[in-house]
Order: sequence, then structure tokens, then C-alpha cells
Amino acid sequence: MEHKRKCITCGELKPKEELIKITKEHTSGNVVIMPNSKVFGRSAYLCYNKDCISMAFKKNRLNKILKSGINIDKETLLSLAQQKDK
Repeated sequence: MEHKRKCITCGELKPKEELIKITKEHTSGNVVIMPNSKVFGRSAYLCYNKDCISMAFKKNRLNKILKSGINIDKETLLSLAQQKDK
């Protein structure tokens, strides 16, 4: 059975391997991009699509979903999208 997750901007259901996972750790409150399965906390998923990444920042969706005031580096996520395109 394939585990699917929903992108927080476009709402499209995709296999979780095709999405960027961003997690706010439960114990420390640190935000981790692409954590391993041992990281416990509140998570959000984004497509590798540059438009989805930009919209997540434009509408501040990541901070709302993660219930976090921590700044997440947009450039890091965009570089992940570029790597996926190659």
C-alpha cells in the first residue's frame, strides 16, 4: 500500500516520496526539512514544484500549519526543487 500525503498549497495527493516533508520537532521546536522517520512532531508536505513552494511562503502556510514562528529558508526548499528536476 502506497502512503499518500497532501501538498499544503495545491492540495494534490501524492506518494510521500514525491513531496518535501517539513517537521517541527515536538521536544525542541526545531524545524527539520526532510527528516528521517524517527523525528516526531507536526509535519507539512510540499510538492517539489517551485510555484507550490512560493505560495506556501506568500500565504505563510508553513508557519500556520506547523504552528511556528520560526523562519524557514525559502531558498533551501527551492534548491531541493531544482535538485529533484535534474
